[in-house]
Amino acid sequence: MPSKTHLIYFSPTKTTKKIVEGIAAGLGSGEIEHYDLTRMEHGLDLRLSDGVAVIGVPVYAGRVPEVCLERMKNLSAAGVPALLVALYGNREFEDALVELRDLAICKGFSVIAAGAFIGEHSYSTGAQPIAVNRPDESDLRKAREFGAAIAKRMEKNSRLETPAMPGNVPYRERLPLGGIAPETDRDRCNLCGACVEVCPTFVIAATDEVTTEAENCILCCACVKDCPEGARALNHPVVEGRREMLIKNCSKRREPELFF
Repeated sequence: MPSKTHLIYFSPTKTTKKIVEGIAAGLGSGEIEHYDLTRMEHGLDLRLSDGVAVIGVPVYAGRVPEVCLERMKNLSAAGVPALLVALYGNREFEDALVELRDLAICKGFSVIAAGAFIGEHSYSTGAQPIAVNRPDESDLRKAREFGAAIAKRMEKNSRLETPAMPGNVPYRERLPLGGIAPETDRDRCNLCGACVEVCPTFVIAATDEVTTEAENCILCCACVKDCPEGARALNHPVVEGRREMLIKNCSKRREPELFF
């Protein structure tokens, strides 16, 4: 087992974090270091030279979110083995995993394994559930088993090769973001500031009312899921159309896919 595991992740709704923590548990390292990019406004300035890294990101429309790329801009490694995680909302992970692979290799990591896991979709609501409550215990068990399997492989062979994984290069074109954001029900809002504290792009403010800079919202819906009063909601017609498509075409349970 590796002596140290570095967990590097972007996880506004905590789903990616749960998976990388599960993998770390399976790896069985004596020391675990967290680098949570979610609220790291100025990004991660770090060079790794020991242990093993687990790098996890959510999938936004088949790609690694640009905010993740920006926050890992000053991350580098000296050949540190890396396990990659792309977490998607039960639709498709498309090119996100190969994009993360290319980024990790460019940063100096040695990619030895990868996994595509499922998490509750950011657009999921009580009335329109999409992969609700995932990752569930089955997903977390598979994450732990994945980590344990990699630990055994590392014990037998210290120079594991980068596995093949699905995805295309060049990557699919990004869908434009900006102009859409969750809204606040003033009758329910008590200005507690929970939405401000979880927003990964720092675009929410709460003074005498809650305001959101929609042009920089990434639609992660952390503010919606974390509001204790249920005062935040994402009801834009474009999003409603996407919800209907997801429920119609992506309701069948998907299972994690592992590559090593």
